[in-house]
Amino acid sequence: MTEAVDSAPLPVPAEPAADDRRRPHEVETQRRGVLFVVSSPSGAGKSTISRMLIEADGQIELSVSATTRPIRPGEVDGRDYRFVDTPTFKQMVADDEFLEWAHVFDHRYGTPRAPVEAMLHQGRDVLFDIDWQGAQQLYQQAAGDVVRVFILPPSMAELERRLRGRGTDSADVIDRRMERAVAEIGHWDGYDYVLVNDDVERCFAQVRLILRAERLRRHRQLGLIGFTRKLMRG
Repeated sequence: MTEAVDSAPLPVPAEPAADDRRRPHEVETQRRGVLFVVSSPSGAGKSTISRMLIEADGQIELSVSATTRPIRPGEVDGRDYRFVDTPTFKQMVADDEFLEWAHVFDHRYGTPRAPVEAMLHQGRDVLFDIDWQGAQQLYQQAAGDVVRVFILPPSMAELERRLRGRGTDSADVIDRRMERAVAEIGHWDGYDYVLVNDDVERCFAQVRLILRAERLRRHRQLGLIGFTRKLMRG
């Protein structure tokens, strides 16, 4: 069931992150990682919020996607994306090397399987900055590990203003992004949480609270069975 979350003010989590420290009487249990998906139409804020989360939280790492699109100024191969040519990407698909992949705006994007599975089993959380198609594929592959957050713009006019303000796309590309945004927003009900980004700091605080709560779900606490049995034995 999808949970719609409004943009009412929420307290910003204190720094540094409490998750990264263990209190004197806190029980240390093994935890399975979270596959944390953040999606939105282009310009609604998913990349900004994803970057903020990576900088603020030492327990989550960004999944580095492979892509066939050209590298942009300031990007680093292996950090922002793994840049590959189309034949290489097609071979990776044939070899089942992706957890998910999609064809977006004349280029291909995909999530390499091996590094994500390694981080998950080590109890590391993995952040995915992907669209609804990728989120759907990822959920089909690993439903119990996936948490999906969809970010909406406050209005379509504001979304267009943000896209034009970036100064990175032609008018034709912006028009295509706006058309695609309508289709993407239509998939909001395929997500676990839905937020409205009318204030980036407040939206980030909401995203961070969701992640903290999801880390505490019972099925991710792998040491609880042994711990509770020990408690009951006295």
